[in-house]
Amino acid sequence: MRDLGAGFNYLLQGQRWVARHGKQYGFGLIPGLITLVLYAAALVALALWGVDFVAWATPFADDWSSPWLGLFRGFLTVVLFALALLLSVLTFTAVTLLLGQPFYENLSEKVDRDVSPDGTAPESGLPLWRELLISARDSLRVLARAGLWGVLLFALGFIPVLGQTAVPVIGFFVTGFFLTEELTGVALQRRGVELHDRLALLRSRKTLIWGFGTPLAVAFLIPFVAVFLMPGAVAGATLMARDLLGEENTEEPAEAADVSGE
Repeated sequence: MRDLGAGFNYLLQGQRWVARHGKQYGFGLIPGLITLVLYAAALVALALWGVDFVAWATPFADDWSSPWLGLFRGFLTVVLFALALLLSVLTFTAVTLLLGQPFYENLSEKVDRDVSPDGTAPESGLPLWRELLISARDSLRVLARAGLWGVLLFALGFIPVLGQTAVPVIGFFVTGFFLTEELTGVALQRRGVELHDRLALLRSRKTLIWGFGTPLAVAFLIPFVAVFLMPGAVAGATLMARDLLGEENTEEPAEAADVSGE
């Protein structure tokens, strides 16, 4: 249980860090705002034309009598929109991090320098296009795993009582784990830690990861909240990555002399 509180504390530390570094926070908002607009447009389109899509996808039901036709297609439309929302939560972080790779790399490096006793930060030494390629590849692998969990949990949701109580709670923990993997990936990828090693590292401290990621998963259900928490989440994940790797930190992130960003 101690790790659970430590994970949540890293989330708070990250938010405090960006609050003291206004310039970094402002730049960190840009990718989230772009992603939010794209996702909102996709969900609005689904809400407007989801019924038509379901009707097109189920021509075999055209001759069904009322009310079965309406109930069947209405149920499928609700399921489709629910899956879209779930995928939005699961993929929002990955897409935002991919779009904002240069922003978040810079932010993560500044956090490293701020808390490192010698004021240095690890560098990947890779060109930007290579980092983007690796990030996209790893994100797709993580999303595939998260998608399998999502389908499983969605199916379990139809079990009476269990599906309405335990399954949603498990879903938040699963989502929190994968969110944390994506966020810590910014700092760990820069250190050359491969995806399978990152996953093993996170599994070794699951309680710590849940303490960080599960509250974030709950908050990320509200899109605007996700946008404003993303910069601090990246900062907090960098601090936690240092802990996972056993890197030495100063007692507290150094207070910024210039709160405008440096």
